[in-house]
Amino acid sequence: MTYDLVIKNGTVVDGTGAARYQADVAIADGKVAEIGKVTEGAKRTIDAHGLIVTPGFVDPHTHYDAQICWDGAVTPSSWHGVTSVVMGNCGVGIAPCKPETREIAMKDLVNVEGIPFDVLNKGITWDWETFPQFMDAAAARRPSLNLAFIAPLTPFRHYVMGDASMERAANAEETHKIATLIGEAMDAGALGFSSTTLNQHLGFEGKPLACRNASREELKAYANQLKKRGKGAIEIALTRQVGVLESDQAELLDFLLTESGRPVTFIALFDRDDIPDAVRNTLRLVAPQIAKGARPQTSPLPLTRECTMENPFAFAAFPSWKRVFADTDKEAQKKVYADPAFRNAFRHDLKNPTGFSDWRRIVVHDVKNQALKQLERKSIAEVATLQGKDAVDAFLDLVLADNLNVEFTISSWNTREDRMRELLNDKSILMALGDGGAHVDMLCDAGYPTYLLGNWVREKQAITLEEGVRKLTSDPADLFGLKDRGRLAKGVPADVAIFDPAAIGSSNHGERRFDLPGGAKRIVMPSRGVEFTVVNGAITWEQGKLTDAKAGKVLRG
Repeated sequence: MTYDLVIKNGTVVDGTGAARYQADVAIADGKVAEIGKVTEGAKRTIDAHGLIVTPGFVDPHTHYDAQICWDGAVTPSSWHGVTSVVMGNCGVGIAPCKPETREIAMKDLVNVEGIPFDVLNKGITWDWETFPQFMDAAAARRPSLNLAFIAPLTPFRHYVMGDASMERAANAEETHKIATLIGEAMDAGALGFSSTTLNQHLGFEGKPLACRNASREELKAYANQLKKRGKGAIEIALTRQVGVLESDQAELLDFLLTESGRPVTFIALFDRDDIPDAVRNTLRLVAPQIAKGARPQTSPLPLTRECTMENPFAFAAFPSWKRVFADTDKEAQKKVYADPAFRNAFRHDLKNPTGFSDWRRIVVHDVKNQALKQLERKSIAEVATLQGKDAVDAFLDLVLADNLNVEFTISSWNTREDRMRELLNDKSILMALGDGGAHVDMLCDAGYPTYLLGNWVREKQAITLEEGVRKLTSDPADLFGLKDRGRLAKGVPADVAIFDPAAIGSSNHGERRFDLPGGAKRIVMPSRGVEFTVVNGAITWEQGKLTDAKAGKVLRG
């Protein structure tokens, strides 16, 4: 027979953790037709001599819910060998949504995921109301990648309860209606549901995101929808302090595991040098839940982000900053920043930090006011010393002097190589947190698959190639029940990444592009060494460029 595509002479790493081997891979009708020595002809042949051939990477933690409306290529994930993305994380999303509440849904995304309102207002197509309709609309756009969806709890609660969802728990009747909708979403193919308990997850008008008001009775009803169907998973943002799980949160995790009978993955397990044993203590505390199916998430990247104080998400965990999120008008924000009472409250918060505690980690990246140019590349600690000020005053005075335009770079966690080796080699930990589509003007971590393979596999040899590939493929696919994805085997859908092991990589310092709706800025992370990506048998990335292929599917659990 004549195949559609044959990948010749490559080194196959099949995604299961098994040892690599030399083989050809033949593809026909969107599926892997043969692995071994292929002698038949093909419409297209790729010589993969010296290259690694793996399953396409599966990114389990993205926020592309809105972006898929204007970017069917799902960039930059599609540049990094990713063939499937899971969105709807952290309890926030845009479906289900009634026409009259679209502004609330968008402003939830603005505050929680750092996506500018004008971008959302220009870019979201709103060709759906219910969650099944949202999934159908995504499929109708013929995306380049496979799209998978978790049902985010906030819009489900708001769809049933209206504004009351932002103020209180649901009553029994409301809980039944929400649970029924979640069940319908799962029957349509949703992979489970998501929620959050994080203090910094403030939505519309600076109020706690609606899912944060869910009672235990509610969560039991929603988790039982998974148990009833014997499928799906729960994703929850859980830790009050990054990397620090507390006993009540471990108890909630255990509750969700018991009531769903399904895996629960939680964030965020970043290594912190300011709390040196936080990760180790968390893993010890959560060991019983891990044995029941809990999966903490981390990223292989050292976290670096850009931010402005017009979109101060990095400070949302501090209680004093709730005032800033209550009114996002620029002039209103400036009044808050100038207020001595706000500054004193912020100083008080810093005595028990939930986000950062070291002003040396915040560096002035760019200013518009020419009189301030000499402060660029200096940390706030250095600025405070130069000006003889307290760091809070130096920081906020600078923000006001540049009319909220100053851009900062914040370096936070995952900076210690020895501890990162521990995390990378712990099979209970899910490699994720790329956050693709979110915080677009501050950071881009969506290139973590190529960073993992370049930095931790090749350069530091912290984990083997086989284990690195498994963490990017079958591990996340299996968590969400995508059993035919994330592995190379005869008969499975032909999602394939082909890369040069000597060149694969990316920087964790993104590049600026102005390609969002309305020409808005975003940070992207380009890739290196990804030669080809194949999605359902179609080549979507070829030697540094996207193709016109649109073979992606909505993956239904």
